[in-house]
Amino acid sequence: MPTEYLPIVIFMLVATAFGLGSLMVGIIFRPHRPYAEKLIPYESGNIPVGETRSRFHIHFYIIAMLFLVFDVEAVFMYPWAVVFDKIGLYAYIEMILFILILTVGYIYAWKKDAFKWD
Repeated sequence: MPTEYLPIVIFMLVATAFGLGSLMVGIIFRPHRPYAEKLIPYESGNIPVGETRSRFHIHFYIIAMLFLVFDVEAVFMYPWAVVFDKIGLYAYIEMILFILILTVGYIYAWKKDAFKWD
């Protein structure tokens, strides 16, 4: 084994020992008092209704994906807005195209009734 890898192996061993040691200390010293109300699944303080492994309608996933797409738009626009005065006309036109593409996607989702919450 080359000696250049020895510090990496030592670091991995120390990290593994620290992680396992922390878990063991927690298991040994934390209080363990289970009771029925503590062991039920948490649903915003309400008593759980129905199966815990029930399937969700695909519409929930579509709404989540649309939220992510339009939320990422803000992530890309913030750095652009911070340096807007330094980047020039080319970057301004690129951002207009970016917003135009997102607007087309928004209109497409709207036409497909993806935003209807029935």
